[in-house]
Amino acid sequence: MKKLLMATTATAMLAGAAYAESHENAIKLGVILGFTGPIESLTPAMAAGAEMAMSEVTDSGKLLGGAMIEPVRADSTCVDSAAATAAAERLITSEGIKGIMGADCSGVTGAVLANAAVPNGMVMISPSATSPALSEAEDNGLFFRTAPSDARQGAVLAQILLDKGINSVAVTYTNNDYGKGFSDAFNKNFTDGGGEVTLTAAHEDGKADYSAEVGALASAGGDALVVLGYVDQGGAGIIQASLDTGAFDLFALGDGMVGDSLTERFGSDIDGAIATIAGSENEGGPKFAEMAGAAGIDGTAVYAGESYDAAALILLAMAAANSAEPGDYAGKILDVANAPGEVILPGELDKALEILAGGGEIDYAGATGVELVGPGEAAGSYAEYTIEDGALKVVGYH
Repeated sequence: MKKLLMATTATAMLAGAAYAESHENAIKLGVILGFTGPIESLTPAMAAGAEMAMSEVTDSGKLLGGAMIEPVRADSTCVDSAAATAAAERLITSEGIKGIMGADCSGVTGAVLANAAVPNGMVMISPSATSPALSEAEDNGLFFRTAPSDARQGAVLAQILLDKGINSVAVTYTNNDYGKGFSDAFNKNFTDGGGEVTLTAAHEDGKADYSAEVGALASAGGDALVVLGYVDQGGAGIIQASLDTGAFDLFALGDGMVGDSLTERFGSDIDGAIATIAGSENEGGPKFAEMAGAAGIDGTAVYAGESYDAAALILLAMAAANSAEPGDYAGKILDVANAPGEVILPGELDKALEILAGGGEIDYAGATGVELVGPGEAAGSYAEYTIEDGALKVVGYH
């Protein structure tokens, strides 16, 4: 009995030591996304995409002596800046994260950056915050994004409509930083191109009935209704009220409106709708989709690829700096994201870590053809979608 007790005690001590060692060499990354709120249907694939990159690096055993990457999720809500800031502060102070993959929506991203990340010297890479105002945010070199600014998306969507002979539109946008910045960019480009914006009106999310908003937009008229909102909230309500009243039958949609729940809800009732979302023709996109599909994740889902890339950039920058401390690796993010260096695609993080360990250079292209410009944001390429027979279909890139 004494020998058995000693053996059991020894086994427990060894197990405890192994547990302690594994956690001592763990690097926690925050995943701050709107798991509730107006884009909650989009976030599962985004989080899973980011966590794929983390698992890939962990499995390689080649980051900082074989560190285990541990994702820690938190809910941004997409719309509640106070809640998002509190969530970020908890991850930084209680969980001890070393970087943030997120946030997602522009307003909460700006709040987290100003109130939690900058005061604590924490790196953030957002996969989906697209407000032009974020390009000018005071970030101390800590904020990056793998999705391009809506200054670019507004120009692209406007040109697509003008090229199709759609010369007058009414515009509605969700009443926040994302919607306002997007609508300003769209309106300027559309009118500069010779188009007419008959009315621009904000809408609030969370309402049960949008008939009053649609009535005002319909009175102003237009060849199409431009909806710059959220697919699980007011944007969908605007479309529903438009269809119910016959106010509009042609819609142009921003990226926040693109998702499976759009076609699940409206199907062929919105055939012919036009939409834009960050995307490009690149070698990494299909490779990521294949990898994700094998893991049971929809690799074509909105911003899933950008989320994989955001997490990968944080981890590769750590490798380049030989440190998991944000103050050490923040300055390496642009280096690993851009030329010169060997091009790195999804599934090649193991190879990238080897190159960096040997003192070499990499040019991370990832799932979305990453190229960071200016203050550390994606250069900007967009996929044009249409809805045909009730399904989203890519018809071009811009």
